[in-house]
Amino acid sequence: MATLDINNLHAKVAEEGGERILEGVDLTVESGEIHALMGPNGSGKSTTAKIIAGHPAYEVTEGEVLIHLDGDEFEQEIPEDKQTWNLLELEPNERAALGIFLGFQYPAEIEGVTMVNFLRTALNAKLEEREELFEDEEDADEDEEAGYDTSPMEGPADEGEVSVAEFQQLLKEKMEQLDMDESFAERYLNAGFSGGEKKQNEVLQAAILEPDIAVLDEIDSGLDIDRLQDVANGINSLRDDQGTGVLQITHYQRILDYVEPDHVHVMLDGKVVESGGPELAEQLEDEGYDWVREQVYEAA
Repeated sequence: MATLDINNLHAKVAEEGGERILEGVDLTVESGEIHALMGPNGSGKSTTAKIIAGHPAYEVTEGEVLIHLDGDEFEQEIPEDKQTWNLLELEPNERAALGIFLGFQYPAEIEGVTMVNFLRTALNAKLEEREELFEDEEDADEDEEAGYDTSPMEGPADEGEVSVAEFQQLLKEKMEQLDMDESFAERYLNAGFSGGEKKQNEVLQAAILEPDIAVLDEIDSGLDIDRLQDVANGINSLRDDQGTGVLQITHYQRILDYVEPDHVHVMLDGKVVESGGPELAEQLEDEGYDWVREQVYEAA
């Protein structure tokens, strides 16, 4: 179990005179919960997601993004001094190793790299990075002195923690869990995929990597009703079968008809200004965001 804790987060575009986007975001997401983050265009939803993952296009000017881990997280005992991490001090790969996943709104297409090879490489890289984060400094020094017997780029000689055979079995189980055709894994990464297939692939990646917190940035955009249901079933499986906490960023109520959130939050002008249960999303669908804006500025 883990908790993502965002406190008073301020951020701007990472350039001189860059536009201020986030103006004090406060948000907490725990493993096993589904949170919907809604709001009009330009309110800061996607920026929040990218900052959690470590995107270099944004500069945090104030606040913190913490992840709190249980003492027995990752099936190992974690020392007390390594149970809380400030993600803003870590590289994106280190954040992923600690249980953060970002599902992209527009996934990249990569010809020549099969899904199965990409996913196994990503899983082994995550496990190796996690081991380095939690190993003793003395052990780390010994590893650095020892170096490599073979180049880590040689492929088969660098087998990784999860072997090819082990990964094939894992992949089969996860694709069955998500009700996906096994032939999907032999295709090149997102190349020639439909919009719906790309979004299903994002959910498959999360299933393989088993994050504590998955941030899904408008994963419902551009989906027809059949693909929407497929993706929604995948998100529910992440929560129900793996205990993943989900921060679902969306403009629309429709995906929430299939993925019932525990909490709904509304962002306006770079802040979370309203929170509630599933009924809040239904009210937004019926009435839009104007009433929230009026309520916020009247209170101010």
